[in-house]
Amino acid sequence: MSELVFGLDTFGDVPEDDSGRPLSHAAAIRQVLDEAVLADEIGVDVIALGEHHRPEYSVSTPETVLAGIATRTSRIRLASGVTVLSSDDPVRVFQRFATVDALSHGRAEVILGRGSFTESFPLFGYDLSDYDVLFEEKIELFAKLLEEKPVTWSGTKRAPLTDADVFPKTESGRLSTWVGVGGSPQSVVRTARYGFPLMLAIIGGSPERFAPYVELYRRAAAQFGTTAYPVGMHSPGFVADTDEEAREVFWPHYRVMRNRIGALRGWPPIRREEFDAEVAHGSLYIGSPETVARRMADAIRSLGVGRFDLIYTAGAQPVSARMRAVELYGTRVVPLVRDMLAG
Repeated sequence: MSELVFGLDTFGDVPEDDSGRPLSHAAAIRQVLDEAVLADEIGVDVIALGEHHRPEYSVSTPETVLAGIATRTSRIRLASGVTVLSSDDPVRVFQRFATVDALSHGRAEVILGRGSFTESFPLFGYDLSDYDVLFEEKIELFAKLLEEKPVTWSGTKRAPLTDADVFPKTESGRLSTWVGVGGSPQSVVRTARYGFPLMLAIIGGSPERFAPYVELYRRAAAQFGTTAYPVGMHSPGFVADTDEEAREVFWPHYRVMRNRIGALRGWPPIRREEFDAEVAHGSLYIGSPETVARRMADAIRSLGVGRFDLIYTAGAQPVSARMRAVELYGTRVVPLVRDMLAG
């Protein structure tokens, strides 16, 4: 197996201070910066920031925050997780991430996705009935932009381009680009067709159920004659000094967040026994460093992935607990997983 990559993901969930008061959005953004700096110092490979346009999240423009992180870090890769390409302009996405790439000396990467929330569509003037065609057309254009040559392109949802040259160029000549997929076989095949690395969003249930998607990606890449890169996965979790502490810090804030989302999607309120079952056997990686490392190693083995990103915020967990979670992930969990998989 090639060298494994370990990342941390966040949507900039607005946390509480240690007195139980929520931070402002501005303070929450600065908190993400502090967590990224710590992750860089302790050897985490990637920090990925997701785009959301909701009150419980502070990060609506990942690349802006990543640019700030670029000036405070030296080695960690700087990713979105995800950039909602459907409701953005591919030219501007390329330009913004090429700028982050320049500021970070080549550490930027964009993970493109359709988004699990839909607030960005009406916010930026897009019709949700165009959900599929918007992404299909825009990823086609983005793939052309990555060649860093003049582009001629036309579609139905954006003005055409004729011999358009886009700046800035990257120093390497290629902006690192992934596609995030939540479980659609068509999305997996599309990712392989364009020759992009695949990032699987595994946020519930047994991770083993995604094994067919990994195999589909490899088969599709072979048929298209593109490269099947090592697949990545990202899943939520939380690390504390003990299993009990991790569950009790994480659960109350996760419950609020999960039920808020569930109300929008018609889900029943989550019960504690469902949460505990997901922690024990599903895709919530919560516990002590030893527990989280063991479960991560099992998932990596079962799926054969080359990258694991832990979504380390899911609700308003307190600032001090979040910082401790980042510290334990980088200093304890990642080395333990590497040892387990090498043994």
